[in-house]
Amino acid sequence: MNIAAIGSIERLEELNFVLSLAGLSFTRFESTKNIINQKFDVIFDLNFDDRSHSISDYIGIQSETILFLSSVKIQLEAHIPSSLSNQVIGMNALPTFIKRDALECCVLNEKIDLSVVQMLGWAKTNLVKSRVGLVSPRVILMIINEAYFTLEEGTANRVDIDLGMKLGTAYPFGPFEWCDKIGINNVYESLVAIKNDSGDERYKICNSLKTDYLKFKQNAC
Repeated sequence: MNIAAIGSIERLEELNFVLSLAGLSFTRFESTKNIINQKFDVIFDLNFDDRSHSISDYIGIQSETILFLSSVKIQLEAHIPSSLSNQVIGMNALPTFIKRDALECCVLNEKIDLSVVQMLGWAKTNLVKSRVGLVSPRVILMIINEAYFTLEEGTANRVDIDLGMKLGTAYPFGPFEWCDKIGINNVYESLVAIKNDSGDERYKICNSLKTDYLKFKQNAC
């Protein structure tokens, strides 16, 4: 199977682990610029929801090509033209969510054959509705946001909150550990997208979380 992939190093490392289970590998590209001129069975764009305008770059790809597009910060229907609707699978591509037994994904066309997910190395598919935040990101990101509120209130420190969460719920990471692994930029920007889409006050972002995000952006400049 001929596979192309675009994404951050962390996301590509997770993808490589999954594909290796099926004896597969991918060709890495820095952008969509050169992908369109080559034939691929599968293309992973793990940064798509950070620059969803780039869907125009895929117009004209082979009709047999399956596009896996990160779609936590967007809803696919707002960005995917009908000409590509039977080729696109939206996926939860946040760091730590790719390297799992099951791939959380959504589709625009129910006729898409999702057996390709197992062929690529995931044991099963968690098919969810196409919406901003999907399902598991909404849960984990809200837990992280609540952990920031707890920290801001002075109830406990980061270490104790992480430890309490792992011991109390058997989660693999505490909320602050998970935030570091997902990336504060992805956590904040995803929560903003969910809040803007839903209008639900439950997704109001803690000021301390926003402050950490702004510090990250300053240091990244």
